Amino acid sequence: MSKQFWKGSALLSPVPAALVSCGTIESPNVLTIGWTGIVCTNPPMTYISVRPQRYSYDIIKSSGEFVINLTTAAMCRQTDLCGVKSGSDTDKFALCGFHAVPSHELSAPLIEECPVCLECRVTEAKELGTHTMFLAKIVGVDVDDDYIDENNRLDMKKCGLMAYAHGEYFSLGKRLGSFGWSVRKKKKNRKK
Repeated sequence: MSKQFWKGSALLSPVPAALVSCGTIESPNVLTIGWTGIVCTNPPMTYISVRPQRYSYDIIKSSGEFVINLTTAAMCRQTDLCGVKSGSDTDKFALCGFHAVPSHELSAPLIEECPVCLECRVTEAKELGTHTMFLAKIVGVDVDDDYIDENNRLDMKKCGLMAYAHGEYFSLGKRLGSFGWSVRKKKKNRKK
């Protein structure tokens, strides 16, 4: 297979099309973030990368907290709006019909309409160039009851999560396997 070589670029895809909420219940703000992911399991750590020109940048920098709210395919239009409108002149919660609800561990609100919300406390801010990376500890996870199965586990198939890949939004498709399935031994049927 032949490949073309391109200069280095931010082409790792897909990534979550996440809504990051910040501020307070009384004065909430939200922005769309694609540059996010998990950086450590124990302690649970994540990051978001934000341009200093964004309205939310100063809110997150001064408060040291934010919530990563995972989005669904049904929220695609609102997620895009939160990425192109500025909280400096727009109440994006009102514009999108979102409801700010209290977090358990932070002053920053959750977005009620999102199925999964990660409450994050900043541990380090690192200026990288066009963006500042806010490294954060995940201090709590809020999961909508509608997405919990009979074993009290998150049922990802029900969530209908959305992803972002190279300038476009995608609905996550069917499950292909689970971690370790490729090497898992098959159960043998025992005859009695």
